[in-house]
Amino acid sequence: MNPTHALHGVTLALLAAAPSFAGQADRASGVVLAVHGGTGMDKKDVSLELDRLFRSDLERALFAGYQALQRPSASGLDGVEAAIRVLEDSPNFNAGKGAVFTHDGKNELDASIMEGAGNKAGAVAGVATIKNPISAARAVMEKTRHVMLIGRGAETFAAEAGLEIVEPSYFRTERRWRQLQDDLKDEGKKSALPGTTHAREWSTVGAVALDRAGHLAAGTSTGGMSNKRFGRVGDSPIIGAGTYASDDACAVSATGHGEYFIRYSVARDIADRVRYKGIDVSRAASEVVLDELVKVGGEGGVIALDSKGNLAMPFNSEGLYRGYVTKDGAVTVRLYER
Repeated sequence: MNPTHALHGVTLALLAAAPSFAGQADRASGVVLAVHGGTGMDKKDVSLELDRLFRSDLERALFAGYQALQRPSASGLDGVEAAIRVLEDSPNFNAGKGAVFTHDGKNELDASIMEGAGNKAGAVAGVATIKNPISAARAVMEKTRHVMLIGRGAETFAAEAGLEIVEPSYFRTERRWRQLQDDLKDEGKKSALPGTTHAREWSTVGAVALDRAGHLAAGTSTGGMSNKRFGRVGDSPIIGAGTYASDDACAVSATGHGEYFIRYSVARDIADRVRYKGIDVSRAASEVVLDELVKVGGEGGVIALDSKGNLAMPFNSEGLYRGYVTKDGAVTVRLYER
């Protein structure tokens, strides 16, 4: 495979795969948009075709977000929303169309978005009929006095706001249904807490962006945890846990075992280290993901972007499906490789 080729006029750099290992800390500079598709599947289970599909979807998300950022007066929010909508519409990631199932065989989605200029934010949780939860999160931020709406109330608001509403069956995919059946069988074979599942089901999608005015934005969307019960909500819709943005620090979108990201306020912790300790975003993100989270057994990763275009992508899992585009349009996509 030629490692570099053109995609819709944007240069795509695909790096050759290298042996994966825990505790990687990718970084880049001159970045205007980055996306992630979660920590992904176990590498041994990824066929060549799935590898191609994952990379292709990440490419499309980056292209959509980059194009949105090129429009006159575009904000970082535009880039984040456009990129995440592409990933929500794909059946290949745990968000939107590809969401995992709850223990009761339903799909419950969460999302949040935040802008760095004024620290405004919006979120939805536990929704089942909103086609693109990231757009609903943005609508909450821009059209209400609130930050988070949940369940039926969030769905009613989204409908009134003119967002696309779908039947719950829209989110059903056979691949995710089979994964739920596997989780239920595993749960029945061993003593486990309700909702216990495999790490591969923790994945989310997310994006961070830097617009021409120098403002940051971040967003995250997910289907949650496969086999989850009791209306469980993870870190993705929680500002400061799975999503955070502030122009004086950085923009962060996280993915991983949400309970840990909530307990340790991972996204806000990274930003605070940049803001108060005066360290660069790569060091701050690495300290939190590769040190603090590892100490307590929290698995996952983040993408974190500062107002100078410096990007950090540390993860302590086998992989982090991720990609970024620089201001000159060069695109890089990685799954497990450094």
